[in-house]
Amino acid sequence: MLSADGTFPVIVVAQQQETSEVVSLELALPDGSELPTWTPGAHIDVAVGAAGVRQYSLCGDPQDRHRWRIGVLLERDGRGGSRYLHRESAPGNTLTVSLPRNNFALEPSRDYIFVAGGIGITPILPMIAAAHAEGATWTLHYGGRTRQSMAYLDEISEYGSRVRVLPQDECGLLPLDDILAGIGPDAQVYCCGPEPLLAAIEPVDSQRLHVERFRPRSVDEALGPDRDFTVKIASTGATIRVGEDQSIVDALEDAGIVVETSCREGTCASCETPVLEGEVCHRDSVLTAHEREQSASIMLCVSRARTDLLVLDL
Repeated sequence: MLSADGTFPVIVVAQQQETSEVVSLELALPDGSELPTWTPGAHIDVAVGAAGVRQYSLCGDPQDRHRWRIGVLLERDGRGGSRYLHRESAPGNTLTVSLPRNNFALEPSRDYIFVAGGIGITPILPMIAAAHAEGATWTLHYGGRTRQSMAYLDEISEYGSRVRVLPQDECGLLPLDDILAGIGPDAQVYCCGPEPLLAAIEPVDSQRLHVERFRPRSVDEALGPDRDFTVKIASTGATIRVGEDQSIVDALEDAGIVVETSCREGTCASCETPVLEGEVCHRDSVLTAHEREQSASIMLCVSRARTDLLVLDL
């Protein structure tokens, strides 16, 4: 089923227009066999023609082994990936996808706060279903530009008062201070949405906050200019110099060392690699603040070294 690069074909078996700009696609294997397993928070890579690859959260039922569902927002000013999928998503068409990866896994808890902005509702949908099935205490705070632009409202309405729908044109920006003011000491907070929302919520205790970005976070100018450094491959002892204008991935590829990578912008974690020695200058949009402090791994496509030498477990 898998090709050499870890991808495989799926068929679009159903299409549902959720709003004027959001379409749901249901995907299945061509032979109707079972799809790989996944857990709430997982995403897949989807090939989008000349625009490359994009990541989309799985937003259906993890127990349904024969169909995957993704939600695609048409980004009119984007780079073309969403336009490709809206154009090529007719039932019967074939798409190329990857195995699921999960950088936004739902941790076991008895108490959750879910915050979603716009298309950020997609990874949250299976999360609230799982929390509800487990009998956990939870609330969802869902914002968007207008009620008409917010997808899956009918689907989440079955949860009643646990869900707060807060369109910006009716309620203003999501009231994060109010949402977070009364959270319990053991509550886990999950948030997905546009960058301004994530930046506003990130001052929350990093041990309890989980966020997922669809686009890379802005690089902190305080990190300073790029500099060259050396990476060492632990398994062979080979050393590769990384120029100030190169990514680690590019330098490794130039040396004939192929590393799995997809987004090349620090959002998908496909190139995450353990670090055995050296200090990392983290520039990804995946690791939590706590994980960055530990520096046990690095996203080779965007992050760099603060030290002259970085030893990688490759």
